[in-house]
Amino acid sequence: MLKNLRVFGFALIVSIGSLALANTPETLLIGPGDTLRIQVLDTPELEQHPRVTDAGEIPLIGVGDLKVVGLTPAAAASKIRERLISMHYMNHPDVTVTIEQYSTQVVSVLGQVKNPGAYTISTPRSILSIVALAGGLTESADFHITIQRRDASQQPVSYTLSNDPRAAIADEVQVFPGDTIVVPKAGIAYVLGDVRRPGGFVMQNNHSQLTVMQAIALAGGTAPSAVPSHARLIRKAPEGGYREIAVNFSAIQKGKQSDIVLEPDDVLYMPFSYLRNIASTSSGIVASATSASVYAVP
Repeated sequence: MLKNLRVFGFALIVSIGSLALANTPETLLIGPGDTLRIQVLDTPELEQHPRVTDAGEIPLIGVGDLKVVGLTPAAAASKIRERLISMHYMNHPDVTVTIEQYSTQVVSVLGQVKNPGAYTISTPRSILSIVALAGGLTESADFHITIQRRDASQQPVSYTLSNDPRAAIADEVQVFPGDTIVVPKAGIAYVLGDVRRPGGFVMQNNHSQLTVMQAIALAGGTAPSAVPSHARLIRKAPEGGYREIAVNFSAIQKGKQSDIVLEPDDVLYMPFSYLRNIASTSSGIVASATSASVYAVP
């Protein structure tokens, strides 16, 4: 039932995601090899369909060679208009430029999607529709997605696929032919010791993180024989090795201490008893974590 609800929710996001595109500012830049359609209002004889050369120029009647690579279609139209006026070819031309055909007709989707690969698109598409083409996210996917534009000089675009459909749509971005989408793998935190369901848990939420309280909840809670006031957090040290952090889970439960945000590869150990807590070592706990079963977060 829960799986069906998640599928329905993602389908709902995809179906209405295109509504946000109408207000998305134009960001696609003209690149070498693109075929443009240039029109001048009330002057059909000036309609042209030039291809952008490797040098980034287009040959235009009445204008000559004009460099347009790196410009948006709107900026290219403005540049053509200015050239027509400066050459006294026309006084008040109304110019429009559209990309008729992209030089690159595929978008690459890599990482934690069910069907990674290259997908053919001829027009800009929403990020949600592209993720849907790739079969959706895997259960170990991080919700923070990176989009590298086909123009490598542009900064990568970050997008968070929120669990909230409204937020996912409000932050919607467009994907263009030639772009590359990378969906990273979410971090994993381990909960071992006297809990009902020890194992590794994927940090798959809007913040790509888990707290101690959330991790214990995913592990089914503590067993009656546990000593939650003497829990330990084993974390990788920047200089190498591991360091231990004392965690009073009883105090956290009662609201006397703040919850602790876990980091990827953290190991939270819940002792069985005072005696076994003393006997266990950090190296032994970390070794146990490597063989722990990974449970997908619902």
